[in-house]
Amino acid sequence: MVNGQKSLELCGQSPDGRQPSPLTSPLLYDAGSVRTDDEDDVRRKRFPTDRAYFIAKELLTTERTYLKDLEVITVSFQSAVGQDEATPDSLKSSVLSTFEPLHKFHTGFLREVEQRLALWEGRSNAHIKGDYQRIGDVMLKNLQGLKPLTASLHKQSEVLLELEKACRASRKLEGLCRDFELQKVCYVPLNVFILRPLHRLSHYKQILERLCKHYPATHVDFRDCRAALADVSEVVDQLQGSLIKMENFQKLLELKKDLIGVDNLVAPGREFIRLGCLSKLSGKGLQQRMFFLFNDVILYTSRGMTGTNQFKVHGQLPLHGMTIRESEDEWGVPHAFTLVGQRQSVVVAASSLTEMEKWMEDIQTAIETAKTSNGPSSDLLSCNLTDNKCPEDSSVEAESEDDATASHTALERPAPHRGNTMVHVCWHRNTSVSMVDFSIAVELESGKLERILQLSTYQYNIENYIQKPKGFPPARP
Repeated sequence: MVNGQKSLELCGQSPDGRQPSPLTSPLLYDAGSVRTDDEDDVRRKRFPTDRAYFIAKELLTTERTYLKDLEVITVSFQSAVGQDEATPDSLKSSVLSTFEPLHKFHTGFLREVEQRLALWEGRSNAHIKGDYQRIGDVMLKNLQGLKPLTASLHKQSEVLLELEKACRASRKLEGLCRDFELQKVCYVPLNVFILRPLHRLSHYKQILERLCKHYPATHVDFRDCRAALADVSEVVDQLQGSLIKMENFQKLLELKKDLIGVDNLVAPGREFIRLGCLSKLSGKGLQQRMFFLFNDVILYTSRGMTGTNQFKVHGQLPLHGMTIRESEDEWGVPHAFTLVGQRQSVVVAASSLTEMEKWMEDIQTAIETAKTSNGPSSDLLSCNLTDNKCPEDSSVEAESEDDATASHTALERPAPHRGNTMVHVCWHRNTSVSMVDFSIAVELESGKLERILQLSTYQYNIENYIQKPKGFPPARP
């Protein structure tokens, strides 16, 4: 007490009665919370601020997720179908010989990364100074050890093709795979996990590129990072052509499961380009339709109120001989354009100017490419329709989602179907995505995150995840 009043300093107040800023006050309102220099040193060790540390931490967390993705194949899938007689022995052998060596290798790699990060964060009793705040040497050693497994990486495409062939030959195996995809451990197309090892190499390359960009040339870790980057870039370049083909093949297989009324969608030479929602102009006005652009044909569909949640194909527009033009003024519909085919014309409207420009650019490019390429014939797409005329006036089209009634909800197929694919996301969001978008999204893809997104009712704003690949997905609302 000073003259009957408490000392302002002891009360933690300034002479004007305001509380001092916690950024400048050494007391922080509690004498017990005063930090010492030693505690600050410990905190810096426990929580490094070097950018390289956070890149290494990203490597650790994504490697854990990747190992879980491998276990979906090596453990869960093997357990689900491995003992079933419907699974060919050749398929079992291919899966085992391809993924088991990779699982064993990455288990050891993850252990080394965990040990290095533990030292980096100061959570170890080892008396090592300085040499542990690096990750390039660990990556260089393991990427060189991964080179002998390149043959296994080349076999990813063989496993994918063999699995598809076996499912076509056995309805029982097809049902087993479909049921497995519905389980929480999977919940995304099984083929996604088969291609994951090829994508992981690209992730390593990006991590090493960021480290090399961050480090000065004189840094102790720079040389190892640069050497590791050269090694992984060589492998990625060797596999890039195969990866592009397999990504397209995987996407065609996924779309095949989403569509009803189309055969032979997966054909040699067919390439997927874009899918999304457009409003189709008909005698009934504008109606929401799902369009699929390939390098030889455009399909348009609608979703029926069925237990399968699949999309029914109502028509196809061959790209050969097609022209495209803007027609907003002609029809008085915002963002409208017309597809003029040899046998019919279709007027559609996009949800925004940006969407219209994306569609028109991709369609025009596909038309120009179709003039000179020897792609698949659109006649292979037998849509089970009498002709290619727009069936808007028929009773079949009336079974769209918007005008169907409860009396028309009978199941078209008894088999369950995943209703959470990107096709359904675009349908509900009234947007579109391209094959380029899918490839970019893979760069930030995490299997665990993807399953969370697919399980979410509102898809976790996944359209932002696709449209803004350089940022993190937005916070869950």
